[in-house]
Amino acid sequence: MTWIAPPPPPFGGSLVAGERTLLAGFLDWQRAVLVGKCTGLTGAELAEAAVPPSTLSLLGLVRHLTDVELEWFHARFHGREVQYYYRRPDAKDAAFDEVDPGQAERDYERLLAQWRSSREAVAEVALDDAFDDVLRGPMSLRAVYLHLIQEYARHNGHADLLRQRIDGETG
Repeated sequence: MTWIAPPPPPFGGSLVAGERTLLAGFLDWQRAVLVGKCTGLTGAELAEAAVPPSTLSLLGLVRHLTDVELEWFHARFHGREVQYYYRRPDAKDAAFDEVDPGQAERDYERLLAQWRSSREAVAEVALDDAFDDVLRGPMSLRAVYLHLIQEYARHNGHADLLRQRIDGETG
């Protein structure tokens, strides 16, 4: 049986909540938008590179954002040694260049698991808690949330175009 990407997990929350709830809620919304663009597609469709020679695909975005979550909430913020799923020193763009339609379900589930892990990693951390980012200097958890919201929003624009190219679906 061919795997079909399911609808995004439920998300929501108050738009009149405190800052922490709003930031987490907007990040969850952007996360859901990404997987919503994948809903109903097969692994082969998710792996389609819509604009050759670019290797950008919906599945590549799923894989890339899995590593982005791991990087920002675990490696950078907490300073932990992490094992990336897709990024390697010898293949910076492996998340896009090495997609395998047969592994789409695994990759999708990894992303959802990484969301849970990211939430847990900062559940007890204050928004003002900071770390020293190599490129940016001191950076708070608040800034990490804002960066991830921006990262997803940018890639969700790509996802809109990729999905439309695959089957004409918009919105």
